[in-house]
Amino acid sequence: MDSGGPSETTRAQSPDPSSHATNIYDIENGQDEWLDEEDDDDMDFEPATDESEAMEFFDPAEAEESEFHDADDGLSGVEIDFSANDDENVEEDETGLETGVTGTERPLNNSVPVGRIQVTHNQIMRLFGHAGLRDLFTNHRSGDSGNLSDDDDDSDNGYGNRRRRRGKASKGRYPAVPSEEGERLMAAGTFGESEHFEDKLRNRKRRLATRLMYRELGTSPYAPNRANKLAAQSLIPSSNADTIIHYNDRCYSGQFSDDGNFFFSCGKDFKVRMYDTSNPYEWKYYKTAIYPYGQWTITDASLSPDNRFLAYSSIRSVVCLAPTDPTLSADSPLFLDFSDMGQISRQDRFRGGHSNFGIWSIRFSGDGREVIAGTSNQSVYVYDIEAKRSILQIRGHNDDVNAVCFGDKSSPHILYSGSDDTLIKVWDRRSMGDSREAGVFMGHTEGLTYVDSKGDGRYVLSNGKDQTMKLWDLRKMMPTEKASKLDPGSYSTGFDYRFMAYTEAEYDPHPYDCSLVTFRGHRVLKTLIRCHFSPPASTDSRYVYSGSEDGSVYIYNMDATLAGRINVNKATHHSRPKEPEFYPHQYEIRNGRNLDAWKTCVRDASWHPDAPVIAATSWNGWGMSTGTCTTHTWNDGAEDDESEPKMGLRVNQILENDEDLYDRPRRNDRLSQTRSRLLSQVVRAADDDDGVVW
Repeated sequence: MDSGGPSETTRAQSPDPSSHATNIYDIENGQDEWLDEEDDDDMDFEPATDESEAMEFFDPAEAEESEFHDADDGLSGVEIDFSANDDENVEEDETGLETGVTGTERPLNNSVPVGRIQVTHNQIMRLFGHAGLRDLFTNHRSGDSGNLSDDDDDSDNGYGNRRRRRGKASKGRYPAVPSEEGERLMAAGTFGESEHFEDKLRNRKRRLATRLMYRELGTSPYAPNRANKLAAQSLIPSSNADTIIHYNDRCYSGQFSDDGNFFFSCGKDFKVRMYDTSNPYEWKYYKTAIYPYGQWTITDASLSPDNRFLAYSSIRSVVCLAPTDPTLSADSPLFLDFSDMGQISRQDRFRGGHSNFGIWSIRFSGDGREVIAGTSNQSVYVYDIEAKRSILQIRGHNDDVNAVCFGDKSSPHILYSGSDDTLIKVWDRRSMGDSREAGVFMGHTEGLTYVDSKGDGRYVLSNGKDQTMKLWDLRKMMPTEKASKLDPGSYSTGFDYRFMAYTEAEYDPHPYDCSLVTFRGHRVLKTLIRCHFSPPASTDSRYVYSGSEDGSVYIYNMDATLAGRINVNKATHHSRPKEPEFYPHQYEIRNGRNLDAWKTCVRDASWHPDAPVIAATSWNGWGMSTGTCTTHTWNDGAEDDESEPKMGLRVNQILENDEDLYDRPRRNDRLSQTRSRLLSQVVRAADDDDGVVW
């Protein structure tokens, strides 16, 4: 779809991940075309497609025809000579065979002519970096994440966990789109209203003005209340960005408060910026909170129900609690040590030193008295703020717990936890005498990145590294007795989403999948990408949406068809100049080269509860080294605003206009000013020695 206009609300087929619009947009040549992903040379992260980069010494087309290759096929009479130095040591053994440093042998007097190909070290590394060969060199056991964090994408080790080889993908592997179960949910009114009348001749149902006209004239086939809901849920924000907030580090998450008056964004610089969004179209900078002893990044944040406190975490066992009141300082937050189960003395509590584990996800309870956390020690913790200690530790997973949430905002009893062991477990704190879960959601074949509850105590949404998003019903969870007899690891490939590509051939449907609807089309790569239910007020809970590694926000109908797509990468492309003198260390380095092309990975997105506004939080910029938070509104296809400020306004992290964000010479740049004066002088044409006028 054209990302410059409004997002389509028709139920089109969900796209194939291999046919995505790529992530690099070419405007230098004046053409609205997307360059091939291979131009970015980011072979560690980009999913493999049928149009893989043609590598020297490797033909992907041949790899598709045959799964294995004979060493003699196409290489007889050719010797590949790898030389690390100019002077290669060559020895002759007792049998008269010549032995090189590569350990290969050949007769000295061989009648068959031998061709010699010189291969450099860089060419060998590029060959190993190919998506097809990376699978052959992955030697870690499944589920072993080593010492790397889940978001540590800067490692020079381009290989992840061992993966099981599978055959070619069959047409029946993925669930059908549209989903029959999803259509039933839409028709039942659980997720928004469905239209039973449509003027197909003029296709009027897509126009807001027509809906309002029918409502005012009293000729609408629906009751006024239902007509209002239909009008509201059709307002999907467009790709054009109203405002682009630039950060000097990557952004990891950003969410509106439940009442829409507050927004926060978390960055890799261990800072949480808070904004006043009581007017969702005109934000105001609020304040900044700091994590004093953070490790790697701020992993998550959660706002208390009364908007008075903000809890935020890092890869440590301590959560910081800071007041949101602008008159109170957030430089010295309160430390909540989740490793304290009441056995740590006051003087031995956390002072910024040793940490017992890392925290990936946190959530406030509905009453604001407790905070739940998913951790790197395969556990779920519940912290009592008044008691100042953890009151419950649930050791229920076999890998990192990447996501947690409460099932119902009005009750703290039902908990959900999603882990890298591919399972979502349901916990009922009222019946945990045997420390067992109440039930299990099984269906993902790779680890979980996020879990979100609809808030009604029934429906749950999850994002998985198997490139799918799934909808679950609490009434259809798998009993604990049945789940305990199954090995979830036997259905997983051990795919490492940080470095590897994921193709359709890697996916096999889970034989015990108990999910209702499976959504696919977005990419869950590089980092823990998040998904959410759309809000009930502004969309009538009609949609689910997710960030994506390809730089977009994908919005789905409940029947798994694509309702709209917000192209953040195109909206922000080249929205700040490249400044290597300021950020030379930030650009991604792979195989000795700087991959500093403009790229975008949308890690989180938030739909305003009362207005058709989506805020997308992204890794964004040259080499994907910086971050942005972009606001996208419904504008009925308008390309620009008639009033000021125009669309695409670029501001810094405290919402101030910054001239350095535009491609123009800075005032103190003497070299640029001198060059500009020289270019503006009129030069008389002259003939050179060859008679050519220039």
